[in-house]
Amino acid sequence: MERAPVAVKLKIASLELFERDVRLRMPFRFGVVTLTESPQAFVRARIRTEDGREAEGAAAELLAPKWFDKNPALSNEDNYEQLRVSLRAARAQYLAHVEETAWRHSSPSGGLVENYGPALIDRAVLDALCRAAGISFYEAIRKNIVGAEAFEGLDLAAFFSKLREGRTIAARHTVGLVDPIVAADLKERVGDGLPETLEEVVARYGQRYFKLKVGGDAAADVERLTRIAAVLDRIREPYHASLDGNEQYEDVEGVAALWSRIQAEPRLKRMVASILFIEQPVKRQNALSRPVRGIDKPVIIDESDDALDAFPRAKALGYKGVSSKTCKGLYKSLVNRARCEAWGPDFFMSGEDLTIQAGLALQQDLALVSLLGLTHVERNGHHYVNGMAGLPRAEQDAFLAAHPDLYERSHGAVRVRVASGELSIGSLGCRGYASAAMPDWNSMKEMT
Repeated sequence: MERAPVAVKLKIASLELFERDVRLRMPFRFGVVTLTESPQAFVRARIRTEDGREAEGAAAELLAPKWFDKNPALSNEDNYEQLRVSLRAARAQYLAHVEETAWRHSSPSGGLVENYGPALIDRAVLDALCRAAGISFYEAIRKNIVGAEAFEGLDLAAFFSKLREGRTIAARHTVGLVDPIVAADLKERVGDGLPETLEEVVARYGQRYFKLKVGGDAAADVERLTRIAAVLDRIREPYHASLDGNEQYEDVEGVAALWSRIQAEPRLKRMVASILFIEQPVKRQNALSRPVRGIDKPVIIDESDDALDAFPRAKALGYKGVSSKTCKGLYKSLVNRARCEAWGPDFFMSGEDLTIQAGLALQQDLALVSLLGLTHVERNGHHYVNGMAGLPRAEQDAFLAAHPDLYERSHGAVRVRVASGELSIGSLGCRGYASAAMPDWNSMKEMT
């Protein structure tokens, strides 16, 4: 008889913080910010298991401004420093822990900024644990060597044992608020040979899933959506889309009015039928204060998912889903997926992206959403950044060799391969947390 898996206890020996800059090939606007560059944070963790095995693991995440905290009085640099402070505080807390399981080491708290540090460190620690155990992320969760315990009456270990990853996943392309739809929208081209307009994206990548940003002005939103629909409606096969409000509406009534206008527009008939859900349209300070009414599509929370109890509070108000983002915590995503299973088929999770970059960040997020059973995920980093173009050649070569199904070399860099709208992710079932290669630590600066 096969022995039941045993949770592994570990001690965190060291946590090092690094960062390096990422430049976008074209601007991306989400919510109140138009991003052209941003630092990316890295964590390198070294652990020692209770039986004496040692291993190193890593994780990465963009230091994205104006998402974790949208206070307009704060500059982008202020936002970056908030997230650095979160990482430093989490590092001190984790290093002070005694020998424990990865689950008990995890230290989530309330607040998106506050959870940034723990979310990133948890992934680096789990990567190291998987490497020490000689198993993949998928096996580590299924066998529950992380030591997840019963939560809200949910038998997490039993639920985890049933999870199965896929070998491909559809990429849902984001159409940002300043993204060109057709060639006439371009004032000047980037000229690097990669797609720049929505038309070109559809032609090049063959995507059938899309995420459409709306900006809070119903008339302007409807007009922009009709221009987008004029392109998407040319696709012969069925296509699917989500609407992302990015907190641009003050209340549910404003969103219901937008949805009514969208439904009333004849040019949006096919797009209306394609909409899968509406993501966080109401400002976070108002979103969980009143019930969701007057909208016949599921509405989910994203920015309001700032604590472990956020999804149940949203459910009580009529929200049907919640996003998975590794920057909010991988264990939170797993708990929320277990909740959906327990609550029934009306409740679901979506996979969303915060311009996740090729390498550790992309791979670990893809592995998580695949294990959650999602069939499509928002991916936009490969469109706004030319892959690993800014990284040392040896690092690019290492990731391409380790994950040849996910990456290709083109346009002067190792970059994500999107074929017929899908990403191939079979190689992520490797030893460690979805990465058989490591970044070049010497190419970064230490986060002080």
